[in-house]
Amino acid sequence: MQQRHLNRKQYFCELANTARTFYMEYLNTYIKLTPDTRVLEIGCGEGGNLLPFAEQGCKVTGIDICQTRINEAQTFFTEYHQQGTFICQNFLLSEEPRTENERYDLVLIHDVIEHIEPSNKRDFLLHIKHFLKQDGIAFFGFPAWQNPFGGHQQISVGLASKLPFIHLLPKPLYKVLLKTSGATASIIGELMSIRASRVTIENFERLVSEVGYTICKRTLWLINPHYKQKFHINPRRQWTFFANIPYLRNFYTTSAWYLLRQTQKQS
Repeated sequence: MQQRHLNRKQYFCELANTARTFYMEYLNTYIKLTPDTRVLEIGCGEGGNLLPFAEQGCKVTGIDICQTRINEAQTFFTEYHQQGTFICQNFLLSEEPRTENERYDLVLIHDVIEHIEPSNKRDFLLHIKHFLKQDGIAFFGFPAWQNPFGGHQQISVGLASKLPFIHLLPKPLYKVLLKTSGATASIIGELMSIRASRVTIENFERLVSEVGYTICKRTLWLINPHYKQKFHINPRRQWTFFANIPYLRNFYTTSAWYLLRQTQKQS
């Protein structure tokens, strides 16, 4: 397991720097950030992604299923003298906003969809629509399943945390490798859940279309922008030719970014 996964303040700062450097620019064509902008992050963790939006004066809310992460988010926002609302809850059980004004201009879902059980993905995407304003934007980011570390094995320990593509091994062999490397039962369980989820570019695009989203913008990254913080490597987009090769592109897409809007019904 990398040090950043143990040092949550470092992790918070790295996420904030990535959001400040890359998310703002990525969004600026589609949404203008003002003090009236309402931003929700689902699976907010310690809240690092939300900090730059709070610094811009936006009204930010984070929701996460882990109380420890919510506590850390509140602590870190206080340290940075920023305002934010943080809620510990399963998003699928969250009460829907009653009015348009209570909904959000921007919903962030970064490195979360791959943690949602396959049977819950459709309901998850449909539930998000109730939180978006009619012209709101949903930002999704996730690692394509077949990329070298698409299984999140880096959160494990020992040799397994450093080996690319091992998540593509047959399930029994993958579990044995994780266990012999020293992974705990909880880590193995989380990695098996991600393995079951298997989010590919094709599956994601098919599902969002089925539940009524329109893709406004898509960027497939050969080198994930967050690697600037993690490894001091400059980000690089996929070359257009390779980005347009279905299925194969999952093997070399370290992050897929999407801006979605609700599909408008024809009158």
